[in-house]
Amino acid sequence: MSHIIEVARQQVLEEGRGLTEEQLLEVLRLPDESLEELLALAHQVRVTWCGEEVEVEGIISLKTGGCPEDCHFCSQSGQFTSPVRSVWLNIPELVEAAKETARTGATEFCIVAAVRGPDERLMTQVRAGIKAIHAEVDINIACSLGMLTQEQVDELKGMGVHRYNHNLEAARSYFKDVVTTHSYEERWATCDMVKKSGMELCCGGLVGMGETLEQRAELAAQLAELDPHEVPLNFLNPRPGTPFGDLEVMDGRDALRTIATFRLAMPRTILRYAGGRELTLGDLGARDGLMGGINAVIVGNYLTTLGRKPEEDLDLLNELKMPVRELQKTL
Repeated sequence: MSHIIEVARQQVLEEGRGLTEEQLLEVLRLPDESLEELLALAHQVRVTWCGEEVEVEGIISLKTGGCPEDCHFCSQSGQFTSPVRSVWLNIPELVEAAKETARTGATEFCIVAAVRGPDERLMTQVRAGIKAIHAEVDINIACSLGMLTQEQVDELKGMGVHRYNHNLEAARSYFKDVVTTHSYEERWATCDMVKKSGMELCCGGLVGMGETLEQRAELAAQLAELDPHEVPLNFLNPRPGTPFGDLEVMDGRDALRTIATFRLAMPRTILRYAGGRELTLGDLGARDGLMGGINAVIVGNYLTTLGRKPEEDLDLLNELKMPVRELQKTL
């Protein structure tokens, strides 16, 4: 048994204390022959500190494409030649998408917009959309609308938004290589306001963007410091026309090692499979990740890329005897 796995067994599994940044780097450097043991430990940690249940969520884009920011991984940026163009979803389509999401068994529906932050036009649409969904669908509503002001945080909380997503995206030391149109500190400030409001904070990042193992450990440690309710873990799916479009897809073993590492950083956090998992891990990865620290999934498609069919993920959860977690309403 590797020394760091022994340390993690005592510190994380027995005591519930996440690993430090230096310890996380040791885990990321473990050889492939230690991967099975590492995943088994991460699964034990998840079950011990989070329970058996898995949270299921669907997402829909209220506004797709045409974003003014230059996030190098994202085909929704209006600054790149990627094929996504600006599209607004109307309210009846939004309600229908929420109904479809609820029919899959998902307990959370996330409204996403590709913007720097919401202007009054977008807030008006969100207001109307949430009211219409609440009238027809019994589901928790989350939002991801970019950087917020304190007034917007308070308004979303007042609308009954259960959870707000705002990813750190990358470690502080790598952030300027990923985004230049806003700062790491600006993203952190929105996350901090959301946490203080009483809404649940969903905050994760992307891996496989050319960062070093040190920066991957740094991201996990910074997320642990922020202590969000949920961490969506995305794997880069290189999109044509973006600055990261020519990067190689992350190795599946590295992806699984990363999942386990994030679990050992944050033993009590909801750790969600998000974008890129199908490409990076394939069908086998869905199973291995769920048995290696993951306890939440996004079902169906993502914002600009296709996912697995919801039925495939739900059948797998049933096969693994992992119950779908019911979320309590904020309202």
